Amino acid sequence: MSLRTPIGRARGLGSAKEGTHHWWHQRVTAVALVLLSGWFVISLIVMTGASYEEVRAWIGHPVVTGLLLLTIVFTFYHLKLGLQVVIEDYVHSEMVKLGSLMLMSGACLVVGLACGLSVLYVAFGG
Repeated sequence: MSLRTPIGRARGLGSAKEGTHHWWHQRVTAVALVLLSGWFVISLIVMTGASYEEVRAWIGHPVVTGLLLLTIVFTFYHLKLGLQVVIEDYVHSEMVKLGSLMLMSGACLVVGLACGLSVLYVAFGG
């Protein structure tokens, strides 16, 4: 028998007040990715058969570079949000959950930065 009241047992088990924020970010990035992915697929179809120099010049255009970087940022942020939900829902050990979240966030950041730097290198570097 516990001396705690029902409200005392329930405190701390409720919402962390971040669910709506997280949900909106997932939805906004999903809509943005639908539009950006459509643009990217159409661009790839149009660029079929183009030479390396033509593709490089296309990537070097500031609007295209910006859209590619936005696509990368939204893709990896959306990936991080989705994997975070999966880890939080299905990993039950707090230490494993924390380690998994840190590893996943770091991997998304590193791979996203590598992709972004690659686009910038092709667009402006060499």
